[in-house]
Amino acid sequence: MPLTSLNAEQLSAATATLGHNLIIASAGTGKTSTIVGRIGHLIHQGVDPSKILLLTFTNKAAGEMIARLERYFPKKIVSQIESGTFHAVSYRWLKELHPTLALKQPAELKTLFRSIYEKRNFERMNLPIAPFSATYLYEMYSLYQNASLECFDSWFLEKYPEHEVVMDTYMDITEEFEREKQEYGFASFNDLLLRMKRHLEEHQILFEEVLVDEYQDTNTLQGALIDTLKPRSLFCVGDYDQSIYAFNGANIENIATYAKRYPDARVFTLKTNYRSTASILSLANRVIQRNERIYPKKLEVGRVGKSYPPRLLIYADLFEQYQAIAQSIKQTHTPNDAIAVIFRNNASADGIEASLREVGIPCKRKGGTSFFDAKEIKFLLDILALLVNPKDMMAFIHIFEYASGVGSALSKEFFQCFLHFGNGSFKQGVLSPQVLDLPKLNPNKNIQLGLFDDDHEIGSAARFRHLELPHEVYSHPLLKHPKLIQDGVKFFQDFYQLLRELQGVENPASLLRKTITSTLYRGIVEMLASQRGRLKSGEVDEEKRKEAKERIDRKATLLLDLSKQYKELRRFVNAMVLGGGELSEGEGVNLLTVHASKGLEFAEVYVVDLVDGRFPNRKMMSSVEEERRLFYVAVTRAKDRLSLSLAKYDKVKKIDYKPSQFLHEAGLVKGEFVEEKG
Repeated sequence: MPLTSLNAEQLSAATATLGHNLIIASAGTGKTSTIVGRIGHLIHQGVDPSKILLLTFTNKAAGEMIARLERYFPKKIVSQIESGTFHAVSYRWLKELHPTLALKQPAELKTLFRSIYEKRNFERMNLPIAPFSATYLYEMYSLYQNASLECFDSWFLEKYPEHEVVMDTYMDITEEFEREKQEYGFASFNDLLLRMKRHLEEHQILFEEVLVDEYQDTNTLQGALIDTLKPRSLFCVGDYDQSIYAFNGANIENIATYAKRYPDARVFTLKTNYRSTASILSLANRVIQRNERIYPKKLEVGRVGKSYPPRLLIYADLFEQYQAIAQSIKQTHTPNDAIAVIFRNNASADGIEASLREVGIPCKRKGGTSFFDAKEIKFLLDILALLVNPKDMMAFIHIFEYASGVGSALSKEFFQCFLHFGNGSFKQGVLSPQVLDLPKLNPNKNIQLGLFDDDHEIGSAARFRHLELPHEVYSHPLLKHPKLIQDGVKFFQDFYQLLRELQGVENPASLLRKTITSTLYRGIVEMLASQRGRLKSGEVDEEKRKEAKERIDRKATLLLDLSKQYKELRRFVNAMVLGGGELSEGEGVNLLTVHASKGLEFAEVYVVDLVDGRFPNRKMMSSVEEERRLFYVAVTRAKDRLSLSLAKYDKVKKIDYKPSQFLHEAGLVKGEFVEEKG
């Protein structure tokens, strides 16, 4: 039984009677062992494993817990447990109800949102204020879905009352956005939870116990979904002091008010830390105790052995700090993978990465731009997504946005044209179109609409005769579109040729290899490499362009390697969409934002740029309490050695820095911190 390895406080929590149980699991106190022990206890008590639901912050965390359980129970029993993130579990359930449901990434839906926004002619409205951009409005709408159960306009106007004059238009955009998602079978990550909640309100799924990991990071929508599940027993594990996702909609009140919302609640505290040394824990306690104590606790040392006191490293200049840390890492005997450099802002990572490479130390960066967010990777996945689902309009729009003179609104119109030419079949509309007039794409007149106010005049393909196009491309009815320009025709030709080459190919690796070597993709690579090699003067640095191209090709090779593990294209694309954010590339020293470091541990940790204004970040922070929790998370990643560093001056920006208030609170800098008022 997994209970045999638990200490007294973990065992007490794991064997609690059914009901509402909250486990405050401080950093390094064995929360995973406690959750595994709890599930093992439930199964041993005769609870049907199919009536157990485990909700985690990442699918990786769920996989690790399930793997641990398989050490004690047969796989056929453990496999019955429903487990995964809120989104992954909801996606599986909804897929059974709606097999054609297509989960789309935020960037893809942002494009759809923008195509709807662009049809509004705000200039005609003579507004007294400048309307928000499509991107910002989309982000606010997404945050609202996570953070509130009230109407969007009420929530939005509390923040921006001056935008009441344009609120009707904002609402009209969001309503059309929701209609189009429904029409094309698209769902955002938020939609998965919203639709699952609505389904559960009408069709209850009965669970004996629902276990929730990282409970402090749940948002209002996730909290409402838990309530809608109405399990017989609820087992939530989290730490108030590690709640650091307020910027992403996390609602700290979920954990703070647990005992008030559930009068029968029992609260257990895991306070014995098996990760860090006594001196590291002492520093963490001194700082975090400045925050309000919702659940009184103090970390206690659970390990013995030599203890190295945390080091404070002070340098004259910002880049000198990065170079010195790189040299320090070079001289240590600790393996690279067991070292982490943690920072509050992504800007800190560039100097560290450059300095490490200068001394020949490999590193991997997480918390910045994800591998799967890279434009070249998203383009390849969009091609594959379109092959999986030829009605995936968003994938098509993303592809054709690379064509010169074709934006998201016009791409959407092209897609609808292909459906028209193919009598409902996208592939037929591209490769074997019925030669008909363009469809009427004139929506009902609306004061907000500006794009299609008048019917299209059909253009002539003759204007492209000089391009010497293949007959099948030259005769395509799309070339009659009046808004299609020469560059767009060339892009369509390359797209047409690729689609023909991929006909009949089913193996994911073969499809990807053909796409990577296609004229279409090589053109994208050249364009992105030139963009990334461009200097501020506008000139392209050939060396930088070459390096950018090599990095792009390395990413494509990595994606190709990932695809070789799959025989079905649909499974490969789904795995990349759902799990892509949890995969990382490369080996070496870990360069991590604080948020990316959460849940991890390392023998040596460097927390850099601990100066006022950067950590705490006074521009980005929601509160100094949350910044303090970020500091607490960063320092408690360290097992053996902790180094806290800062620089007094930035030569590039010509800025003097003062030590972070957290260094004052930790007792590493003498005197109380006094914030200067600007």
